[in-house]
Amino acid sequence: MVRQRGLGYAAAITGAAILVGPYLKPAWLMGIVVILFALILWRFFDTKYLSYAMCALGALYGVTLLPFFVFATSLAMIVLGELVFQTGADDLNTYLYYVISTAWAGVLVMAYLNERAFLTIIFGIIAAVLLKVILLKYEDSLILEAIGVAMTMWLIQELNYQVNLQLVVAAVIVGFTFGYFAFRAKTADLSGLFSAALVGIILLVFADVRWFMIMLAFFILGSLATKYKFEYKKRIGVEQGRGGARGYRNVFANGIVAAAAAVLYGVFQQPIFIVMYVGCVATAAADTLASEIGVTGGIPYMITTLKKVPIGTNGGVTLVGQSVALAGGLVVSLVALLLGVITLPMAIICTFAGFVGTNIDSLAGATFENRGIWGNAGTNLIATIGGGLVAMGLFFAFHLN
Repeated sequence: MVRQRGLGYAAAITGAAILVGPYLKPAWLMGIVVILFALILWRFFDTKYLSYAMCALGALYGVTLLPFFVFATSLAMIVLGELVFQTGADDLNTYLYYVISTAWAGVLVMAYLNERAFLTIIFGIIAAVLLKVILLKYEDSLILEAIGVAMTMWLIQELNYQVNLQLVVAAVIVGFTFGYFAFRAKTADLSGLFSAALVGIILLVFADVRWFMIMLAFFILGSLATKYKFEYKKRIGVEQGRGGARGYRNVFANGIVAAAAAVLYGVFQQPIFIVMYVGCVATAAADTLASEIGVTGGIPYMITTLKKVPIGTNGGVTLVGQSVALAGGLVVSLVALLLGVITLPMAIICTFAGFVGTNIDSLAGATFENRGIWGNAGTNLIATIGGGLVAMGLFFAFHLN
C-alpha cells in the first residue's frame, strides 16, 4: 500500500514537473528538483528503483543530453506505465493496459508542449513495453527501461525523419496485428510479439509495405519449417524450445540488421540498402530452413572438418540442409523480385548471399558457439550481418548501382 501511494505521488510530481518544465530554466535546476523529489519518495514510500529511474532521467536532462520533450515524455511513460502495471498481473491484458497508459502519457505531453512527434512517441511506447517484458525478472529493470526509452526517443527525434500520421497509425496497426497473430499461433512468445511488432513498424515507416511482405514471407517459411516433423525433432532433442515459440532474441538476431537496412534506406534512399535488406532476410530464411529441415536429413558433417557429427551439432551440415537453404534464399529473393523491390540481377545476388550467410552461420556455430563464446542468437546475428555484407559487396562488384 505504501509503495502504491508512492507511485501515485510520483505521478503527481511528474505532472507538476512537466507543467513547470518549460518555464524552469536552466535545465540543471529542473534536473536537481526531480532528483530531490525522487529521493524523498524513496525515503518515505519504498520506491527505490522508480526513484533511481527518475534520478537517471533528471540527470540526463540536467546535463542537457536530452531535450525537454524527450525527458518529459520518458518520465511520464515510465511513471504512469509503472503505476498501471503494478495494479495488474503479468498477462497480456496487463501489457495492453501498460501500452495504453504509456500512449496516453506520450499524447498528453505532446499536446501540452505543442509538439508533433508521433513517430518518436510510437517508438518510445514500443521500447517501454518491450523492455518491460524482457527485463521483468530483474529488480532494477526500471532504470534500464527509463534510459532505454529516453535514448530510443532521442535517436528518433535526432533522425528528424518526416512521416505522415496516417502511415504511422497504419504501421502500428499492421505491426501489432502481425505480432499478435504470431503470439496466438504460438510461433512467438510475449517478447517476440512486441519485438516482431517493432520490426514490422520500422519496415513500414522507413520503407514500405512491400518490405514488410518480404519479411512476412520469411516469417511464414520459418514457421512452417519449425513445425516440420516437430515431433520427430522433439524426440531426438533438436526442436525449437517452448514448442517452437520464438522470443525477442531470435526476432532481433534475424531481423535487427534488416530493420537497420530499412532505416538506412529511408534516410538515404540508396539502392545498396535494398540488397542489404533482402540479403539479410534471405540469410535468415535460408538459415532457418537449413536448421529446421536439415536436421531431418540424415547424419551431418562438421563444416570445418567434414567429419560426421551427431544430429543437432552446431556447425553440422547436410545435403538436405544446404538444398533447403538455397531454396529459402531463392524464395525470399523471388518474393522481393515479384514485388518490384529488386531487379533480377539483384535477386541472383541476394539468393547467393543468403546461401553464403547460412554457411557463415555454420562456421560461426562450429568456431564460436560450440566453445560457449556466444549462443544461437549471436550466431544468427553474425550470419545476417554476413549475408547483408555479401549482398552489398556483390552489388558494388557488379556495378548494379
